[in-house]
Amino acid sequence: MTSATLRGSCLCGSVQYEISGDPKKFYHCHCSRCRKASGTGHASNLLLQPGSIKWLKGEELLRTFKVPEAKRFTRQFCMTCGSPLPRLVKDTDLVIIPAGSLDNEPTIKPQARIFWGSRAGWSCQADDDLPVHAEYPAG
Repeated sequence: MTSATLRGSCLCGSVQYEISGDPKKFYHCHCSRCRKASGTGHASNLLLQPGSIKWLKGEELLRTFKVPEAKRFTRQFCMTCGSPLPRLVKDTDLVIIPAGSLDNEPTIKPQARIFWGSRAGWSCQADDDLPVHAEYPAG
C-alpha cells in the first residue's frame, strides 16, 4: 500500500480532519458493539498504520467513550452531532477511521466482514464476494 491522505468531517461539519498514513485494512465489523455504536448492521472502518490525525477544525468538540469491560473498544465522536470520528489507538501509531466520516474516497476497498457469527439476522448477507471471518482474520 502507498501512503494516503484522507479528509473527513462529522455530520454537522463542526469537526474536520486530515489523516495521513498507510492503509492496511478495511473491514465491515458485525460485532454487537460496532452495531450499537453505529446504529446499523455493521461498522465500516479503515485502519492506517503508521497513521496520524491532524484536526483542521473542532478538536475541542471531540468526546471519547470507552466500554469499561472492553480491552479495545473505544469510540470518538463529535459532541454536537454524535458522528463517529477517527481515533488514534492509545500507545500505537494505528488510526481507526469510521469510513462514513470520510469526505473523499479511500485508496483501499473493503477486504472482509469480521465477527460475522455475531451479526444481526436482519443485517447484510454474504453476497458481495468479501471473505467472512468469525472474529479477526489471522495475520
